[in-house]
Amino acid sequence: MEVDEVVGTKWTGRWKHLRKILERSSPFAHPDFEPSPDILEFMQESCRLLVIGAGGLGCELLKDLSLMGFRQIHVIDMDTIDLSNLNRQFLFRHSDIGKAKAEVAASFINKRVRGTKCIPHFCKIQDYDSSFYKQFHIIVCGLDSIVARRWMNGMLISLLEYDDDGNLDPSSIIPLVDGGTEGFKGNARVILPGMTACMDCTLDLYPPQVNFPMCTIAHTPRQPEHCIEYIKLFQWEKDKPFGDIPIDGDDPAHIKWICKAASSRADQYGIQGVNYRLTQGVIKRIIPAVASTNAVIAAVCANEVFKLATSCSIPLNNYIVFNDSNAVYTYTFEAERNATCVACSNKPRSLSFKPTTLLREVIDFFCQDSSLQMKSPCVTTNVEGSNRTLYMKNIPSLEAATRPNLAKSLQDLGIVDGQELIVADVTTPNSLLFKLKLSDDIT
Repeated sequence: MEVDEVVGTKWTGRWKHLRKILERSSPFAHPDFEPSPDILEFMQESCRLLVIGAGGLGCELLKDLSLMGFRQIHVIDMDTIDLSNLNRQFLFRHSDIGKAKAEVAASFINKRVRGTKCIPHFCKIQDYDSSFYKQFHIIVCGLDSIVARRWMNGMLISLLEYDDDGNLDPSSIIPLVDGGTEGFKGNARVILPGMTACMDCTLDLYPPQVNFPMCTIAHTPRQPEHCIEYIKLFQWEKDKPFGDIPIDGDDPAHIKWICKAASSRADQYGIQGVNYRLTQGVIKRIIPAVASTNAVIAAVCANEVFKLATSCSIPLNNYIVFNDSNAVYTYTFEAERNATCVACSNKPRSLSFKPTTLLREVIDFFCQDSSLQMKSPCVTTNVEGSNRTLYMKNIPSLEAATRPNLAKSLQDLGIVDGQELIVADVTTPNSLLFKLKLSDDIT
C-alpha cells in the first residue's frame, strides 16, 4: 500500500489521485485529451480562474478549487461581512464582521491552502472592462443576482471574435460555469459563449420575483413585508433621504432608513416583525440559504471547472438541477440556444407595434417580456442621420428632459417602420439592437 509522506514542508503524495486521472487515458475523456504530467502543472501554475461572489456558494467554490490544485484564483465581491453570513460562509469569523468578503476570503484561502495565490477584488463586476476579463481561462459564478449573471454573460459574449467568414474563433471563448441555490434547491450549468445556450437564451427558466398587490401595500397592509414594500415604492421617492440616489440593498444606511420608516408604518397598523434583516431580505429579494445545498452545487461547479481546464472528461451538457427537499433528486438536460436571443444571436430582434403605441408601453414591454426582463431600459434611435435619446432613466437630468416622451406615440416621435432602437440596460454591458415593425394590423 502506498503511504503518503510529509517531507519537510512538502506533502509528497498530495496530487497522486489527480495524476492518476491526468496521466492516464480514459473512455470518459474528451476526444482531444492527451494524458500528460504537464496538465497538472498547467492547472497549478498557469490556469487563471475568476470566482464571482464570495458568499455561500463563493466560499465553497474557493475551498473546492484551491484544494483541487488551482492556484491562480481571483475573487470579486462588492459585499461586506454581516453577522447573518457566519452560519454558512465558513471562511469568515465574528471578528471579520464589517470587512470586505473578497479580501477576507482570499486571505483565508492563501493561509489555509499552501501555494494558492488568491487575489481579491472588492468592487462590482461592472467596475472592470473587457481587458480584465480577457485574462481568465474560466469564470465561475456563485451569485444571488440574475442581473449580475446576465451582465457577466453579456461581457463574455462581447469578447468573442469571428473571422471574415463569420466563423467563431475558439480561442476567444471563455467558459462560464454558473451555480445557484434557493433553499433546498439548486442548479448548475456550463455555458460556452457562442456555442451553447447563454444565460439570456433560457431567461424564462428563472421564476418571476414575488410582488405584493399594490392596493394591499398602499391601503391595507397585513404583513411586515407590506410595510417595507410601501417605503420602497412610495416613501423613498417622496422623501429622497439620500438625494436622487436609487436604493442600494447593500448600503447599511439605506436599509436602516427603510427599516425605521417601515417600523413607523407598521406601528400605525399594529403589525410586528419589521427588523433590519427582514428589510434587507425584502429589498434584495433574499431567499434563505441552506449550507448543504451550497456545498453540493459548489462541488458540481468545481468538478466542471476541472473538466474544462484539463479535458480529462466531457463537461456537463449543459444544465443540472438538484432538489433535496424530500429526497435527493437530480436531473440533467441540454438547454438549447434561442435563435432570437438578443444577447448571443448576433442579429437585431424584430419587434412589432402599432404606430400609436406609446413609448411608455414599449419600455414596459422590455421590462415585462419573459425573454428580456430588463430593469431600467434606456432607449435611443437614429432619426434623420443622428442619434436621438428617447428615454434615459438612470441620469436624473436626462430622465427629466426625456420624461415627456413616455406619453408620446412612436409615430409622434418620428419613428417609422423598419427603424432600429438601441437599448441599454443594467442587465448587459452591451447595447441591444431591435428592429421595429410598425403596422395598424398588429393585435
